[in-house]
Amino acid sequence: MLHSCNQGKMTIWSFCLILFLSNSILVLASHVRHLCRADQKNALLEFKNEFYVQELNSNGIVGDKKTEKWRNNTDCCTWDGISCDPKTGKVVELDLMNSFLNGPLRYDSSLFRLQHLHSLVLGSNNFSGTLPNSIGNLKYLRVLSLGDCHLFGKIPSSLGNLTYLTNLDLSVNDFTGELPDSMGNLNKLTELHLRSAKLSGKFPSVLLNMSELTLINLGSNQFEENNFSGPIPESISKLVGLFYLDLSLWNTERAMVDFNMFLQLESLMFLDLSYINTRSTLDTSIFSPLLSLGYLDLSGINLKTSSTLSLPSPMGTLILASCNIAEFPKFLENQTTLYYLDISANRIEGQVPEWLWSLPDLKYVNISQNSFSGFEGPVDVIQRCGELIMLDISSNAFHHPFPLLPNSTTIFLGSDNRFSGEVPRTICKLVSLDTLVLSNNNFNGSIPRCFENFNTTLSVLHLRNNNFSGTFSEESVSEHLRSVDVGRNRLSGELPKSLINCTRLEFLNVEDNIISDRFPLWLRSLPSLQILVLRSNDFHGPISFPGESSSFNKLRIFDISENRFSGVLPSHYFAGWSAMSSVIDIVDVIPSRYAGRDDSGNYQNSVTMTAKGSKIELVGSVFAIYKTIDVSGNKFKGGIPESIALLKELIVLNMSNNAFTSSIPPALSNLTNLESLDLSKNRLSGKIPPELGKLTFLAQMNFSYNRLEGPIPQGTQIQSQKSSSFAENPGLCGVPLQETCGGGGEEEELKKEQGEQKEQVFSWIAAAVGYVPGLVCGLTIGHILTSYKREWFMRIFHYFT
Repeated sequence: MLHSCNQGKMTIWSFCLILFLSNSILVLASHVRHLCRADQKNALLEFKNEFYVQELNSNGIVGDKKTEKWRNNTDCCTWDGISCDPKTGKVVELDLMNSFLNGPLRYDSSLFRLQHLHSLVLGSNNFSGTLPNSIGNLKYLRVLSLGDCHLFGKIPSSLGNLTYLTNLDLSVNDFTGELPDSMGNLNKLTELHLRSAKLSGKFPSVLLNMSELTLINLGSNQFEENNFSGPIPESISKLVGLFYLDLSLWNTERAMVDFNMFLQLESLMFLDLSYINTRSTLDTSIFSPLLSLGYLDLSGINLKTSSTLSLPSPMGTLILASCNIAEFPKFLENQTTLYYLDISANRIEGQVPEWLWSLPDLKYVNISQNSFSGFEGPVDVIQRCGELIMLDISSNAFHHPFPLLPNSTTIFLGSDNRFSGEVPRTICKLVSLDTLVLSNNNFNGSIPRCFENFNTTLSVLHLRNNNFSGTFSEESVSEHLRSVDVGRNRLSGELPKSLINCTRLEFLNVEDNIISDRFPLWLRSLPSLQILVLRSNDFHGPISFPGESSSFNKLRIFDISENRFSGVLPSHYFAGWSAMSSVIDIVDVIPSRYAGRDDSGNYQNSVTMTAKGSKIELVGSVFAIYKTIDVSGNKFKGGIPESIALLKELIVLNMSNNAFTSSIPPALSNLTNLESLDLSKNRLSGKIPPELGKLTFLAQMNFSYNRLEGPIPQGTQIQSQKSSSFAENPGLCGVPLQETCGGGGEEEELKKEQGEQKEQVFSWIAAAVGYVPGLVCGLTIGHILTSYKREWFMRIFHYFT
């Protein structure tokens, strides 16, 4: 019995051992089977050694140095960025994106020995060379990503060999020429990314035959400047899998468009047909069958709508700006998923319907540039739209009463309406308020004194061109302010010192008020201040103080004209104004949403300035170009500071109507970008520096009403000026004035110079005439004396010997 039991146990143990060994063998076999092949490992290690790895990638960003972790004594299928086929051990995926690789991608690179790659991702490395034809040898590729690799030259035609490709990314490179025709072979391509690839030539119409494409991004290239013209190709209807289509700004040359071509694109989620320049009228109901459509922009197209129209329920963004709509679109009442609505720049009159604010997901509403006069329902109707973020009602005919807004409101744009009375205190309850623009209305009373008293996030306060009075109080200033425009009101008192706490302040405009204060030199401590406009107030006193730095490092527009500033500007005054002395890249430095509408329905800053003899308005991106100093209409005296010559990027300089004395600094010729120079109505003396004739961009200049003298410098720009630009300078002469120089004009001056030259020539001739005989006589006498001296010496020698 015991023997039988032991025998049974042995049998069980033997069975377990067999199972264990079998499993181990299977695992071992499986492990061995998954090891990458030697030829694949060698190819990878050789590929690694073709490049050097730097500390930072090409964008100066820390990435992942994947290849530095590869070791020869380990399974290459476990290396970072490598995936292998579990059955064959061949490398099928190589992902070295942002791996600090530096060096050219050679035509004989070991990379091309990895013949079974399905996915090759090498984006954001620095290959700095051409894309070799050998790329076409990787014929099994499904994904090829070479974006931002500093590649240049032509895209090789061998790309057409990669017929399995579904995703191709060559964006952000420096390619030249057109896409090769062979790209038409990529009939399985679903995504094509060519943004900012520097491609040129004709639009690659071959792409329109790729029926599997769902996404094409060709933005920021040079395809005839991407100004597509002519009919929209109806072959677009073949792209049945497309979910994103942007044909905005296509110039059909006012031709008719058959919008039915879009009905086949049943997968569309995003469609932008804005401003395609057609005379066709579009029946909006045509898009009803597109059940996936969530973004639709038909701006600039004449629309036909009806009250029974029903668009797909998942619509999130609807933009119908400039569509010649005369009635509020009633079909919107059923758009319960609507998130963003823009019906600006139409012909809609009357009141905004009350039902609009009951749409549960509505966050952004732009109904600007219409003829709305009010809101249906009680004054608090908008408050029912509990999560409203932005409301733009500017450029309408809204009047009292002012609407109550939900606490969630972040951006409220109500400029160019007929609002009157005081701004209601309820505005102070909007704790999320970032942007408040109420310019060009009839508001009166004081600026709300509540923005300092709570944790406000207000960064934009524009109350321009109203009837606000009283002081600009300390309590009206939020420390988060980036842009302040309270110009053209009746504000008095001093500039609020609490502005010194606004470390993000970039734009400050208080022009055309009656503010009485000394120059706010303390504003120089604001690190971001770029535009300072104090024009037409009652500021007074000096703008420079002994021992105090006047450096405004970021300032690009400085307008303190039409005040009572006085004193002498020291020679070093403009030293340290670095933004005007060098080229700087201005990106997102001014909030682009405040005074003139941009593409997003927001606003941009605006400033009125005097340039080229007339007033102009700078709006939006123009701020990045103009660098201006205007100190005209004050009581400054002394010389023009020599340091102004350091401001080499200055475009407009106006120092007129002061009491500047001394001469015009010749160093002004360093201002090679100057387009407008006004030094009129001062007490300047001496000559106009002839060096100013070198300023080829100087289109307008004014030296009138000074004490200048001498000939006007000759130069194309100066001679093209009107005589009034030099008037009332009794000592000036020459073109374009009537007064000739030296009594005989330029001709007399020329004769005088020629006479002087002739006299010099005659003097040299006379000297030469006298010099030659003298030289001959001298040599003759010298020869005689030398001969005589030799003879005399020989006689003495013979006497003693």
